[in-house]
Amino acid sequence: MKILKCKKALSPVVASIILIAVTVAVSIAVAAWMGALTIGFMGTEQLSFKNFEWADDLAHVNMTVKNTGTATLTIDTIKINNLLNGTGSGWTVTTSGKTATLAANEEVKIQITASSYLSGGFVAGDSYAFLVVTSKNNPFGPYTISAPS
Repeated sequence: MKILKCKKALSPVVASIILIAVTVAVSIAVAAWMGALTIGFMGTEQLSFKNFEWADDLAHVNMTVKNTGTATLTIDTIKINNLLNGTGSGWTVTTSGKTATLAANEEVKIQITASSYLSGGFVAGDSYAFLVVTSKNNPFGPYTISAPS
């Protein structure tokens, strides 16, 4: 009988509070870990315009762009003054040395050549707004620059 009288234990209320506190602490730790893991897998597209070089006769412009995001991106279309590139649009687009798919921190020089639609070249002193659209339909720009006079 003496052994049973000296026995000390937690009350059911205190035990429930401790159990709830441990459960909440573990769930917060798991949520933080899963959030960090998810953000690491989600890549973002981000494109920055680095440089523009005009040809002496204004027949073409070389535009250097860099993928400053964490995901690989593919350049789908380029708009100049809100007009699409391609057949009948006034210019052709070619990349030099690389494809239009850029890994993170990769840059490419894109040559935009004016055709007869623009009377053989860009017009000296006129402003042109360049907008790059990726294959995920994310627009970057417009970046406005004036042709040298």
